[in-house]
Amino acid sequence: MLKGNCLLLFLCFLFVQSSPAPLHTLPLAQPHNRPGHDWPRSPAGMLAAGHRGGSGGFQRVKRGWVWNQFFVLEEYMGSDPQYVGKLHTDLDKGDSAVKYTLSGEGAGTIFTIDQTTGDIHALRSLDREEKPYYTLRAQAVDMDTNRPLEPESEFVIKVQDINDNEPKFLEGPYTASVPEMSPVGTYVTKVTATDADDPTYGNSARVVYSILHGQPYFSVDPKTGIIRTALPNMDREVKELYQVLIQAKDMGGQLGGLAGTTTINITLSDVNDNPPRFSKSIFHLRVPESSAVGSAVGRIKAHDLDIGKNAEVDYNIIPGDERGTFDITTNEHNQEGIIILRRPLDYETRKAYTFKVEASNAHLDSRFHSFGPFKDTATVKINILDVDEPPVFSKPSYTMNIHEDTQLGTTIGAVTAQDLDAGSSPVRYSIDWKSDLDSFFDIDPVTGTISISELLDRESIAQHNISVVATKMKQTYVIQVISAKDEDLPMSGQKFSFRSPQEGMNSKNFTIKDFGNNTAGVVTLRSGFRRRTQEIYHLPVFIEDSGLPVKNSTSTLTIRVCACNSEGALLTCNAEAIFLPVGLSTGALIAILVCIVILLVIVVLYVGVRRQKKKETLMTSKEDIRDNVIHYDDEGGGEEDTHAFDMGTLRNPKAIKENLFRRDVKPEAGSVPRPAATSQDSADIQNFITERLQEHDGDTSAPPYDSLATYAYEGEGSVAESLSSIESLNGETEEDYDYLNEWGPRFKTLAGIFGDRSESQTDVTSTASTTTTAENKH
Repeated sequence: MLKGNCLLLFLCFLFVQSSPAPLHTLPLAQPHNRPGHDWPRSPAGMLAAGHRGGSGGFQRVKRGWVWNQFFVLEEYMGSDPQYVGKLHTDLDKGDSAVKYTLSGEGAGTIFTIDQTTGDIHALRSLDREEKPYYTLRAQAVDMDTNRPLEPESEFVIKVQDINDNEPKFLEGPYTASVPEMSPVGTYVTKVTATDADDPTYGNSARVVYSILHGQPYFSVDPKTGIIRTALPNMDREVKELYQVLIQAKDMGGQLGGLAGTTTINITLSDVNDNPPRFSKSIFHLRVPESSAVGSAVGRIKAHDLDIGKNAEVDYNIIPGDERGTFDITTNEHNQEGIIILRRPLDYETRKAYTFKVEASNAHLDSRFHSFGPFKDTATVKINILDVDEPPVFSKPSYTMNIHEDTQLGTTIGAVTAQDLDAGSSPVRYSIDWKSDLDSFFDIDPVTGTISISELLDRESIAQHNISVVATKMKQTYVIQVISAKDEDLPMSGQKFSFRSPQEGMNSKNFTIKDFGNNTAGVVTLRSGFRRRTQEIYHLPVFIEDSGLPVKNSTSTLTIRVCACNSEGALLTCNAEAIFLPVGLSTGALIAILVCIVILLVIVVLYVGVRRQKKKETLMTSKEDIRDNVIHYDDEGGGEEDTHAFDMGTLRNPKAIKENLFRRDVKPEAGSVPRPAATSQDSADIQNFITERLQEHDGDTSAPPYDSLATYAYEGEGSVAESLSSIESLNGETEEDYDYLNEWGPRFKTLAGIFGDRSESQTDVTSTASTTTTAENKH
């Protein structure tokens, strides 16, 4: 384009040089182009305009519009209007004689032009995704007359794109599925994100895909968005649903690009990669012998971890000793194996059947044959339950011959019937009264012998047809129904079997009868139980489950015989009723009570004597003060402990109250009491005590414990000499007792007495006594 413009200018220049008047060609529009981008441009057009020359005539002057696309940045957020470009014409000499006008899309509202300079500005922010370009028309006119100087011309303002839109997944969230156990790289689905930015400019719309959540199970192609498996052998039975988070980022995934995400829920579809498996290797079933042929007698099930048609199971009985007695079919709804009875059962002929059942998948997948055989086997054990059946006669009919006029009571024959059940109950016989309306015959109910009860006449009735009924007499009676509980819960339900360990040991009292429905009955084997003979019976019960391995336990059932009325209603079952009818007389009971009373009296007396002895031991005599000494098990601190026990307290009891101080705290020097000074006058007392202690220590008959001894000591004399009247002078002379006042306050009273009664003399004997505690240690 640049070459084209240059060639055009060159041609115009040559034309002007060759013409008689000079020509001026200037561009009207100066495009605001972006460097580095070759935007498509419109061809330049030539515009001719008349110009009045100096000669007064018209001269032909060529003018050219050189215009192109203008560009404006979208989402401009500046405060000033955004500059777009500039329009200019060759006729504009810069003297403000040319006015520029603008019209078209957005003129005046979105875009404005300076009439003098031709500068174009955008008045507001633009969005490329809303409108990518605007078409406008520009014209140069005379400023004064508004006369067009050149023809009107169109130009385009394109909105320049910026990265302001993130990629979006228009179809999300996605749902997809892939078969389990698929190899790595298996196609799952494809996701697509769209970016509203300009795909022809830069990387704003270049999207790159990545996986944010879902590794290491799946991967995504960064360019195409195709999701594939990234981990082999993903097992649906382990995890079925996966949630994958995919991100689409523009700018080629570079830093600063905008991103959008979507979620893909991927489900692993099932394939037949698991064989059927029985929950246990042995199934125990119980079938009554009276079950109808063609009926369902049991159910077993093999579990397949797959679903749908991959979990369909076929059951087959492996030929064995069942001899076609049973068959098995598949329940299409729950895939259980239903065991069907094909032949009649007879408990007396065969009591149990054992056979194997094979379970296999109906639809196999050849890709997984290496996983092993897709089948499993289990053993089925069927125990036939005995059903109470009527007795069977030894022959279907009996023929007996007898002469007429035979004597009444004559035995003419006998019938025999037998109970074929396991219990072999006794049989009782009777004649059906409808077959013998005239009662010609009689039958023994126990032996079955038939005798004549009426005279027979051949001429009247030559042949008699009678029917004999054989009935089982069951002596057993169900007194209690028991059941069991197991903490385990097998998939096929709880099944228990009950029996008595005493079976086969000729038990004559009670037994256990299994009803085949997880309950059993306690059955009596005889009648005539008496409380006086035996009230308590213990019956062991053996219980076994049908799990694998088989668990069992034995419990003991306690049976008490209770009192009943004639109709069988319970009267009492209290324990005290046992001891009332023991046969003791009234005298014996009284003797027992008397003995009990005597024992109680003896116990009371014994306790009283022991208490009295204990009191006398504490104090046998009020005068023996040594027994009142209280002994404490308090050990002192040894010889070095001088504060453990103060002997001075015994000598002066007042010191206990007057001189109290704590021994656990070191006392102050001023607070410690000082020992009283020993008076010289008490030396004789100390000598007296010392002599007595020496005598006591040398006494071998003294008791080996501490004792309290009391001594009376009168003293050796007094400074006042003897006051006894025996040693007083005989005579009637008056004695002066004033010296008593000089002896101190102790003799003040005595001085007062003798001072008032000077005529009489009274013998006063002064005695001094002291009491001390002698400690004897042996």
